[in-house]
Amino acid sequence: MPLPFLTADRAFDAHEDSAGEDVLAHEDPDRWRRPYRPGPWRVAGAALLLLLAAFMLLATMIIAFAGTWSGALVCLAAALCVIGSALRMLMSGVWVSPAGLRQVSFFRTRSITWNEITEVRTVQQPVRWLGLPRTVQGQALTAAGPGGAELPVLLTDHNADFLSRTEAFDRAADMVEAWAEEYRTVPA
Repeated sequence: MPLPFLTADRAFDAHEDSAGEDVLAHEDPDRWRRPYRPGPWRVAGAALLLLLAAFMLLATMIIAFAGTWSGALVCLAAALCVIGSALRMLMSGVWVSPAGLRQVSFFRTRSITWNEITEVRTVQQPVRWLGLPRTVQGQALTAAGPGGAELPVLLTDHNADFLSRTEAFDRAADMVEAWAEEYRTVPA
């Protein structure tokens, strides 16, 4: 079963192999694409959650064979919540389409059309380390709205996708900036 949220779009991978082709050309304009692969920290966290869910499902089966159906249902519901959390963790990140930019976090999804974005740029600033309260000096991909209003930080080089992968962060930031340049219309 293919898991499209786990890999970057093939068009982005093909860009590394052939520089002459148009990366932004695609067949389905309504499809949201992540311009980078999930990082090892994000995948490792999801794998640990799925391992925990496997043990919870095993416990569900044991409880069900023991005849305690209410306990088995509670354990099954908890296992399904853990599986959903792992999938949501894997889907977190920045997604792009011709319609706009979508920032998916664990609890919230925010979509912005390209016309609402005036500028996308990479800046040096204090960033959160793996999403924790601790901040370190790093790079962040930011977007500005109409009137210079700062939108939430899109990507950082110290998040779960790009920690100790600066080249991957640079490629992802360049790709999001390219989508912004391609699809954003400048008001006259």
